[in-house]
This record gives sequence, structure tokens and C-alpha cells, in this order.
Amino acid sequence: MTLSDLKLGQEAIIIRFDSNEILLKLMEMGCVPGERIFLEQVAPLGDPISVKISGYSLSLRLNEAEHIVIELIN
Repeated sequence: MTLSDLKLGQEAIIIRFDSNEILLKLMEMGCVPGERIFLEQVAPLGDPISVKISGYSLSLRLNEAEHIVIELIN
């Protein structure tokens, strides 16, 4: 499952990234494996999304979110 599959209000843990091209950019923004991530808002047309991670809100495009492999938290 990737971050782009997460539904509004769901929380997950980042497992890994499936693209080396975007890896550094995402890690600089606080998206590191093992970090909890919460989907807090979705734009009216579905892109971008806003997630809560490491105590702050981060806006990501869906093409960035689809490279973040997550595990859903019950």
C-alpha cells in the first residue's frame, strides 16, 4: 500500500520508498521509515494531499505520495 492509497483520517507507518529519485527530497521533509503519518486533508480535486508527520503538516502531490510505501495502523 502507498500513501496515495490512504483514506482521509487514516494513519500509517512509513515502511520504505520505491523510488531513489525522490528518496532524498522526502527524507529532508521528515518522511523517514518508521515515522507515523496521518492523512488530514485532500484537495477538492484529489491532488495535493496534506499529511501530519513529525508534528507538522506537509503537502504532497499524489505522484510523490505513490512512492511512499506504508503500513496501515488499526
